[in-house]
Amino acid sequence: LAAELAAGQPVRAAAEAAGVSERTAHRRAADPAFRKRVAALRDGMTAAALGRLSDGLAVAADTLRGLMNSEDAHVRLRAAAKVFEVTLRLREHVDLTERLSVLEAEIDARDEMPAGDRQPTCR
Repeated sequence: LAAELAAGQPVRAAAEAAGVSERTAHRRAADPAFRKRVAALRDGMTAAALGRLSDGLAVAADTLRGLMNSEDAHVRLRAAAKVFEVTLRLREHVDLTERLSVLEAEIDARDEMPAGDRQPTCR
């Protein structure tokens, strides 16, 4: 069930594939530990896909760089603009991922504290 949900299947289809009722699937999907397992499986799938695409990224980057040397000014301009666009998006993604990791670690640490020791968080 977890693998089906991690792969993006709707609950009904995931339940059918896993041989459980839809009600059971919804109940499991509501469990925080199960949701973490689904997220971990999804992360693994994403990492595997990204790994397979990584070689293509180098070729794509080389292609864009090559197009920046084109004799056609329009092609050079579009390639340069795409390099900026992709670089800025990647930088933003990396920054947000790092910030999210920090916040998740803080939440996990806070959740592990006894309730009486937790400080209210205000911003």
